[in-house]
Amino acid sequence: MASFGRIERPRSSAPMSDINVTPLVDVMLVLLVIFILAAPLLAGSIRLQLPRADGVQPAPAQARPIAVALDAAGRLYLQDAPVADEALPALLREIATRTPDAELALRADAAVAYGRVVQVLGTAHAAGLTRIGFVTEPAAQEAPKEQKP
Repeated sequence: MASFGRIERPRSSAPMSDINVTPLVDVMLVLLVIFILAAPLLAGSIRLQLPRADGVQPAPAQARPIAVALDAAGRLYLQDAPVADEALPALLREIATRTPDAELALRADAAVAYGRVVQVLGTAHAAGLTRIGFVTEPAAQEAPKEQKP
């Protein structure tokens, strides 16, 4: 046995007690970037199916109106923030005292009952806001039919 020499095994290295956090940090940074990009898209706006009307003209961009929205379920939003029915009169009164000539732009989903829309209009009028506009979408225009000679 001496002719083969002595076979030495290398000493096994001690177990590594540190956690490699580099892959974890990489994944977390990617997720952070995704959430930063996706967050504004998720909270962008209220989904409404506005009624259509003929003769709709865009409002002038000089003064930004107060945006009040009613979604299909009848929930209220003031400047795209949810508002309780009980809090709306006080908020509108405060706005009317600050800017008496403020314009209210009412965006109501086509599925909302007419009575609910009138209720919000009455609240706004009682608060002192008299300039109220309805936000609609232009009516779908049909292509002109060709006339045969």
